Amino acid sequence: MATLSHWINGRTVTADTDTRLGDITNPATGVVSGQVALGSKATVESAIAAASAAFPAWRDTSLAKRTAVLFNFRELLNARKQELAEIITAEHGKVVSDALGEVARGQEVVEFACGIASHLRGGHTENASTNIDVHSLRQPIGVSAIISPFNFPAMVPMWFFPVAIATGNTVVLKPSEKDPSAANWLAELWKEAGLPDGVFNVVHGDKEAVDTILESPEVASVSFVGSTPIAQYVYENGTATGKRVQALGGAKNHMLVLPDADLDLAADAAVNAGYGAAGERCMAISVVVAVDSIADDLVAKIAERTKTLRVGDGATEPDMGPLVTAAHRDKVAGYIDAGAEAGATVVLDGRENTPAEGFFLNPTLFDNVTPDMSIYTDEIFGPVLAVVRVPGYDEGIDLINSNPYGNGTAIFTNDGGAARRYENEVEVGMVGINVPIPVPVGYYSFGGWKNSLFGDTHAYGDEGVHFFTRGKVVTSRWLDPSHGGLNLGFPTND
Repeated sequence: MATLSHWINGRTVTADTDTRLGDITNPATGVVSGQVALGSKATVESAIAAASAAFPAWRDTSLAKRTAVLFNFRELLNARKQELAEIITAEHGKVVSDALGEVARGQEVVEFACGIASHLRGGHTENASTNIDVHSLRQPIGVSAIISPFNFPAMVPMWFFPVAIATGNTVVLKPSEKDPSAANWLAELWKEAGLPDGVFNVVHGDKEAVDTILESPEVASVSFVGSTPIAQYVYENGTATGKRVQALGGAKNHMLVLPDADLDLAADAAVNAGYGAAGERCMAISVVVAVDSIADDLVAKIAERTKTLRVGDGATEPDMGPLVTAAHRDKVAGYIDAGAEAGATVVLDGRENTPAEGFFLNPTLFDNVTPDMSIYTDEIFGPVLAVVRVPGYDEGIDLINSNPYGNGTAIFTNDGGAARRYENEVEVGMVGINVPIPVPVGYYSFGGWKNSLFGDTHAYGDEGVHFFTRGKVVTSRWLDPSHGGLNLGFPTND
């Protein structure tokens, strides 16, 4: 059985110190397709050392040459995106078309980074004081670590590494051990694009690898996406050792549907945003907040559409694939058990009629959910949609704002005033108006509020540029002997 190893200093590295292996499984069949080396402390330190050694030369590489490498990478990625999507489907389970969408959204950030020169321009002030000029510049910070989750093995790393590399930093990526192959594929693509050895490195592993990154004095920054408890752990331990940390945590995304909304549009949105990628999205809609007067009609429309969804192997292009592991499937099924026991109305039960092989659950729909139930309070990360009924707008926004998460939200309405009020009042980082999954385009920035973000910097866009660079201000005075200045041996204008 093939073993996936690390990518360090421009080549595949099999380390003698890696004594542990993890299984790589096809979620649609439950069959183990390979194994991945779980990096030891020594292995991770060697990747960090390679990145640290490569940093000075890459930092001093011109913007023109860096940009050329970014453009090469973009073209190669675009030409071979189907190959990457199929790798993602084989290890994560999502439908191939969904995997292609993931790659496309990551490529947006690559394209943003191709224009990095315009984002690194400094400012200049002439004669700030007599014969004194002041200018500013932004410089790379050094070795940038990325710890990415299983649900988007290509897109989430691409939220960070194009900007980090374009701004002159070097990278150590630790992907999820559940679906690790995409990271190595991307590393090989960088080499083909002309990126110097050591600028982009991949180490596989679990907590030992993460802790090594957090403890290393050579790592300048950490970018993380995952659950809130781990995000808090990464933030606290990373900042304790002087690192910059952006740790994006969990979510419980609400979709408020007002009485004047187009209910067909809202129902389509709820189904797509709730069950796409089997609900394994940090921006998935997991709670529909329905105003009482339209709740019955809305629930009926959601149920009608959900019953038509085809569940199966993502490679065969159904509507929804499996969950990533058997353990995660069982955890999500446990939440369905808990919701039924708590008294929520089970409109559609995803535990029924599941395929015999693989890690499948069918879409589940709950109605009459209350805020004290675990299916409301917890991030389930599965194909479970909960409907909470409220009397009106005020009660709906109070419910949303009282939630400890603040990642993404949406409102469905045809009332422009209500929509404008919502975007002003809702305490959430990303807002959609008649758009269920409001992931910002690459030239804006991605990130939530409250327990959905530790640190104050969002991913990619201008905030990403600032995260991966440090500001410097230079105040200068050049004395001119021809105007009575001190003669320092420079030629005069005479």
